[in-house]
This record gives sequence, C-alpha cells and structure tokens, in this order.
Amino acid sequence: MKLIVNPNGEQPIYEQIKLQIKQQIVNGDLAQGTMLPSIRMLAKELKIGIITAKRAYDDLTEEGFTESVAGKGVFVANTDRQRLTAAGEEELKKRLASCMQYARANGIDKQSFEKIVKTVWEEDK
Repeated sequence: MKLIVNPNGEQPIYEQIKLQIKQQIVNGDLAQGTMLPSIRMLAKELKIGIITAKRAYDDLTEEGFTESVAGKGVFVANTDRQRLTAAGEEELKKRLASCMQYARANGIDKQSFEKIVKTVWEEDK
C-alpha cells in the first residue's frame, strides 16, 4: 500500500490517507481481507501522529471500507464495490452542491462552472 501525504495540503492528513486507501480499495488495488499496516507502523512510515493515523482508520471502518479485529489489526472489509462507488457518488453530489452554492453566490454561471470542473478534472490526470 502506497500513501503520500502533504502536510501543507488543504485537506487534513487523516482525510488524505482515508481518500487514498478508499481509492485503492475501490480500484481493487487492495483486495478484501488485506491487512493494513498497524496504526503505529503507518504513523511511523508517514511521519505523522498516531492519533491522525487512528482517525483515518476509524473513519474507514465507520464507512464500511475496513474492519478492525481486536488483537489482530485492520483489514479491508468484504464489501460490494458497487455499493462503495454509489456511496462515493453520493458524497460527491453533496460536495458539488456546496461548490454550486459558492459559484452562484459569486456570479459564476452554469457553463463557467462546468468548464471549471472539466479543467480541474483534466489537470488532475
């Protein structure tokens, strides 16, 4: 499992970790049953606090992407990838709704909004 965090990024570090792990699970790079590094190991490898690593893992477990087995570790959960993708789409809708409100409040029309989304999508590839 490869993770890259940017301590100076806009997103909190735990969110960066969570999103990267979710992406690897949805893409099939992390198969169900795969054991994730321990919280301490993850914190050490990424040079972050244990609480930050724990927050990322706790959020993933709460969202159904991982499961914690007492005394054994954290594992990729046995989940339906279509359900995970649908949940991601719902979250995206919420975030886009917030962006649209911001755009409208700042006089950005639909065509400009769509152009911005397309530009950001292309730049991220």
